Amino acid sequence: MKKLSDFKVLTFDCYGTLIDWETGIINGLAPLTSRLGARVSRDEILQAHAKYESRQQRWTPGRAYPQILTSVYRRLAEEWNLPISISEAEDYGNSVANWPAFPDTAEALQYLKQHFKLVILSNVDARSFSASNARLQVVFDGVYTAEDIGSYKPSHRNFEYMLEYLSDLGMTAADVLHTAESLFHDHTPANAFGLTSCWIYRRHAQPGFGATMDPGGMPTIDFRFNSMGDFADAHRKELAGG
Repeated sequence: MKKLSDFKVLTFDCYGTLIDWETGIINGLAPLTSRLGARVSRDEILQAHAKYESRQQRWTPGRAYPQILTSVYRRLAEEWNLPISISEAEDYGNSVANWPAFPDTAEALQYLKQHFKLVILSNVDARSFSASNARLQVVFDGVYTAEDIGSYKPSHRNFEYMLEYLSDLGMTAADVLHTAESLFHDHTPANAFGLTSCWIYRRHAQPGFGATMDPGGMPTIDFRFNSMGDFADAHRKELAGG
Protein backbone atom coordinates (compact mmCIF):
# COMPACT_ATOMS: atom_id res chain seq x y z
CA MET A 1 0.00 0.00 0.00
CA LYS A 2 1.37 3.41 -0.99
CA LYS A 3 2.21 5.94 1.70
CA LEU A 4 2.61 9.71 1.41
CA SER A 5 6.13 9.41 2.76
CA ASP A 6 7.10 7.19 -0.20
CA PHE A 7 7.48 10.26 -2.43
CA LYS A 8 10.21 12.86 -2.82
CA VAL A 9 8.42 15.58 -4.79
CA LEU A 10 4.88 16.95 -4.79
CA THR A 11 3.88 18.39 -8.14
CA PHE A 12 0.92 20.74 -7.91
CA ASP A 13 -1.72 22.20 -10.06
CA CYS A 14 -2.14 25.67 -8.60
CA TYR A 15 -5.52 27.08 -9.60
CA GLY A 16 -8.37 25.15 -8.04
CA THR A 17 -5.98 23.28 -5.75
CA LEU A 18 -3.96 25.95 -3.93
CA ILE A 19 -5.65 29.11 -5.21
CA ASP A 20 -9.45 29.43 -5.03
CA TRP A 21 -9.90 30.09 -8.71
CA GLU A 22 -13.67 29.59 -8.70
CA THR A 23 -14.08 32.50 -6.29
CA GLY A 24 -11.52 34.45 -8.34
CA ILE A 25 -13.40 33.74 -11.57
CA ILE A 26 -16.79 34.67 -10.12
CA ASN A 27 -15.44 37.91 -8.61
CA GLY A 28 -13.56 38.79 -11.79
CA LEU A 29 -16.62 38.23 -13.97
CA ALA A 30 -18.87 40.36 -11.74
CA PRO A 31 -18.86 43.40 -14.09
CA LEU A 32 -20.35 41.08 -16.72
CA THR A 33 -22.53 38.73 -14.70
CA SER A 34 -24.06 41.52 -12.62
CA ARG A 35 -25.98 42.44 -15.78
CA LEU A 36 -27.46 38.95 -16.03
CA GLY A 37 -29.63 39.12 -12.94
CA ALA A 38 -30.53 35.71 -11.53
CA ARG A 39 -30.96 33.88 -14.84
CA VAL A 40 -27.56 32.13 -14.68
CA SER A 41 -26.40 30.24 -11.58
CA ARG A 42 -22.86 30.23 -10.16
CA ASP A 43 -22.19 26.72 -11.47
CA GLU A 44 -23.62 27.59 -14.90
CA ILE A 45 -21.21 30.55 -15.05
CA LEU A 46 -18.29 28.31 -14.08
CA GLN A 47 -19.20 25.62 -16.61
CA ALA A 48 -19.57 28.17 -19.41
CA HIS A 49 -16.17 29.54 -18.43
CA ALA A 50 -14.68 26.03 -18.48
CA LYS A 51 -16.02 25.42 -21.99
CA TYR A 52 -14.59 28.59 -23.49
CA GLU A 53 -11.31 28.42 -21.58
CA SER A 54 -10.65 24.83 -22.64
CA ARG A 55 -11.57 25.60 -26.25
CA GLN A 56 -9.40 28.72 -26.43
CA GLN A 57 -6.43 26.89 -24.89
CA ARG A 58 -6.81 24.12 -27.47
CA TRP A 59 -7.02 26.50 -30.43
CA THR A 60 -4.34 28.98 -29.32
CA PRO A 61 -1.93 27.04 -27.07
CA GLY A 62 0.86 29.57 -27.53
CA ARG A 63 -1.10 32.52 -26.12
CA ALA A 64 -0.39 33.65 -22.55
CA TYR A 65 -3.09 33.02 -19.98
CA PRO A 66 -4.20 36.67 -19.62
CA GLN A 67 -4.94 36.65 -23.35
CA ILE A 68 -6.86 33.38 -22.97
CA LEU A 69 -9.00 34.92 -20.22
CA THR A 70 -9.59 38.04 -22.29
CA SER A 71 -10.99 35.87 -25.09
CA VAL A 72 -13.09 33.87 -22.60
CA TYR A 73 -14.66 37.10 -21.33
CA ARG A 74 -15.55 38.09 -24.89
CA ARG A 75 -17.07 34.68 -25.67
CA LEU A 76 -19.16 34.79 -22.49
CA ALA A 77 -20.42 38.27 -23.34
CA GLU A 78 -21.44 37.01 -26.78
CA GLU A 79 -23.25 33.99 -25.33
CA TRP A 80 -25.17 36.22 -22.94
CA ASN A 81 -25.78 38.99 -25.52
CA LEU A 82 -24.07 41.63 -23.37
CA PRO A 83 -22.08 44.52 -24.87
CA ILE A 84 -18.57 45.02 -23.48
CA SER A 85 -15.43 47.05 -24.11
CA ILE A 86 -12.10 45.43 -24.90
CA SER A 87 -10.59 47.13 -21.84
CA GLU A 88 -13.20 45.40 -19.67
CA ALA A 89 -12.21 42.03 -21.14
CA GLU A 90 -8.51 42.80 -20.66
CA ASP A 91 -9.13 43.73 -17.03
CA TYR A 92 -10.52 40.25 -16.52
CA GLY A 93 -7.51 38.80 -18.30
CA ASN A 94 -5.28 40.44 -15.72
CA SER A 95 -7.40 39.44 -12.71
CA VAL A 96 -5.45 36.34 -11.65
CA ALA A 97 -3.34 38.44 -9.28
CA ASN A 98 -6.52 39.09 -7.28
CA TRP A 99 -7.60 35.45 -6.94
CA PRO A 100 -7.43 34.35 -3.27
CA ALA A 101 -5.60 31.38 -1.81
CA PHE A 102 -7.65 28.78 0.03
CA PRO A 103 -7.36 29.49 3.78
CA ASP A 104 -5.52 26.21 4.51
CA THR A 105 -3.01 26.39 1.66
CA ALA A 106 -0.08 28.46 2.91
CA GLU A 107 0.26 26.70 6.26
CA ALA A 108 0.01 23.27 4.62
CA LEU A 109 2.66 24.13 2.02
CA GLN A 110 5.02 25.46 4.69
CA TYR A 111 4.71 22.15 6.54
CA LEU A 112 5.09 19.99 3.42
CA LYS A 113 8.14 21.98 2.29
CA GLN A 114 9.97 20.44 5.25
CA HIS A 115 9.46 16.95 3.83
CA PHE A 116 9.22 17.21 0.03
CA LYS A 117 10.40 19.20 -2.93
CA LEU A 118 7.47 21.30 -4.16
CA VAL A 119 6.86 21.93 -7.86
CA ILE A 120 4.16 23.82 -9.76
CA LEU A 121 2.75 22.65 -13.12
CA SER A 122 0.28 25.37 -14.01
CA ASN A 123 -1.83 26.56 -16.93
CA VAL A 124 -0.92 30.21 -16.37
CA ASP A 125 1.97 32.54 -17.18
CA ALA A 126 4.95 33.47 -15.03
CA ARG A 127 3.71 36.96 -14.17
CA SER A 128 0.27 35.76 -13.05
CA PHE A 129 1.77 32.96 -10.98
CA SER A 130 4.23 35.33 -9.32
CA ALA A 131 1.32 37.27 -7.81
CA SER A 132 -0.29 34.04 -6.60
CA ASN A 133 3.01 32.76 -5.22
CA ALA A 134 3.12 35.73 -2.84
CA ARG A 135 -0.16 34.47 -1.37
CA LEU A 136 1.17 30.92 -1.04
CA GLN A 137 4.13 32.02 1.13
CA VAL A 138 6.55 29.28 0.09
CA VAL A 139 9.48 28.97 -2.31
CA PHE A 140 8.86 26.28 -4.92
CA ASP A 141 11.66 24.09 -6.24
CA GLY A 142 10.33 24.37 -9.79
CA VAL A 143 7.63 26.41 -11.52
CA TYR A 144 6.59 25.16 -14.97
CA THR A 145 3.88 27.19 -16.68
CA ALA A 146 1.94 26.93 -19.93
CA GLU A 147 3.85 30.03 -21.02
CA ASP A 148 7.13 28.08 -20.63
CA ILE A 149 5.82 25.03 -22.46
CA GLY A 150 3.68 26.47 -25.23
CA SER A 151 0.67 24.30 -24.46
CA TYR A 152 -2.00 23.88 -21.81
CA LYS A 153 -2.94 20.89 -19.71
CA PRO A 154 -4.36 18.33 -20.33
CA SER A 155 -1.79 18.23 -23.16
CA HIS A 156 0.74 15.49 -22.54
CA ARG A 157 3.49 17.96 -23.54
CA ASN A 158 3.12 19.70 -20.20
CA PHE A 159 3.77 16.51 -18.25
CA GLU A 160 6.64 15.53 -20.55
CA TYR A 161 8.23 18.93 -19.94
CA MET A 162 7.81 18.63 -16.17
CA LEU A 163 9.27 15.12 -16.02
CA GLU A 164 12.25 16.11 -18.17
CA TYR A 165 13.10 18.96 -15.81
CA LEU A 166 12.50 16.83 -12.73
CA SER A 167 15.04 14.36 -14.10
CA ASP A 168 17.61 17.15 -13.79
CA LEU A 169 16.85 17.09 -10.05
CA GLY A 170 17.41 13.33 -9.98
CA MET A 171 13.70 12.56 -9.83
CA THR A 172 11.85 9.84 -11.71
CA ALA A 173 8.10 9.38 -12.18
CA ALA A 174 8.12 6.99 -9.21
CA ASP A 175 9.27 9.85 -6.95
CA VAL A 176 6.34 12.10 -7.91
CA LEU A 177 2.98 12.53 -6.20
CA HIS A 178 0.90 14.67 -8.54
CA THR A 179 -1.48 16.72 -6.41
CA ALA A 180 -4.43 18.50 -7.98
CA GLU A 181 -8.16 19.18 -7.92
CA SER A 182 -8.95 18.89 -11.63
CA LEU A 183 -9.63 15.41 -12.97
CA PHE A 184 -9.71 16.81 -16.52
CA HIS A 185 -6.54 18.93 -16.51
CA ASP A 186 -4.39 16.83 -14.19
CA HIS A 187 -5.37 13.39 -13.01
CA THR A 188 -6.38 11.94 -16.37
CA PRO A 189 -3.11 12.91 -18.10
CA ALA A 190 -1.11 12.03 -14.97
CA ASN A 191 -2.50 8.49 -15.28
CA ALA A 192 -1.11 8.29 -18.80
CA PHE A 193 2.40 8.85 -17.41
CA GLY A 194 2.02 6.36 -14.56
CA LEU A 195 2.15 9.12 -11.94
CA THR A 196 0.66 8.52 -8.51
CA SER A 197 -2.30 10.87 -8.01
CA CYS A 198 -3.46 12.80 -4.96
CA TRP A 199 -6.88 14.37 -5.45
CA ILE A 200 -7.54 17.54 -3.46
CA TYR A 201 -11.30 17.39 -3.81
CA ARG A 202 -12.19 20.99 -3.11
CA ARG A 203 -15.68 20.56 -4.60
CA HIS A 204 -16.53 17.54 -2.42
CA ALA A 205 -19.70 19.21 -1.12
CA GLN A 206 -20.85 20.41 -4.56
CA PRO A 207 -22.14 18.58 -7.63
CA GLY A 208 -20.49 18.76 -11.03
CA PHE A 209 -17.05 19.89 -12.12
CA GLY A 210 -17.26 23.66 -11.60
CA ALA A 211 -14.67 25.55 -13.63
CA THR A 212 -13.20 22.38 -15.17
CA MET A 213 -14.47 20.18 -17.98
CA ASP A 214 -16.03 16.76 -17.43
CA PRO A 215 -13.08 14.31 -17.66
CA GLY A 216 -15.25 11.73 -19.42
CA GLY A 217 -14.56 9.03 -16.88
CA MET A 218 -12.99 8.64 -13.47
CA PRO A 219 -9.17 8.41 -13.56
CA THR A 220 -7.23 6.31 -11.05
CA ILE A 221 -6.82 8.18 -7.76
CA ASP A 222 -4.36 6.92 -5.14
CA PHE A 223 -5.00 9.45 -2.36
CA ARG A 224 -7.95 11.77 -1.76
CA PHE A 225 -8.26 14.68 0.65
CA ASN A 226 -10.83 17.47 0.81
CA SER A 227 -8.22 20.17 1.45
CA MET A 228 -4.49 20.80 1.63
CA GLY A 229 -4.90 21.02 5.39
CA ASP A 230 -6.25 17.47 5.44
CA PHE A 231 -3.30 16.33 3.29
CA ALA A 232 -0.77 17.85 5.70
CA ASP A 233 -2.59 16.35 8.69
CA ALA A 234 -2.53 12.89 7.08
CA HIS A 235 1.22 13.17 6.53
CA ARG A 236 1.78 14.21 10.15
CA LYS A 237 -0.28 11.24 11.33
CA GLU A 238 1.62 8.87 9.06
CA LEU A 239 4.98 10.04 10.42
CA ALA A 240 3.67 9.66 13.96
CA GLY A 241 2.78 6.05 13.18
CA GLY A 242 -0.95 6.64 13.28
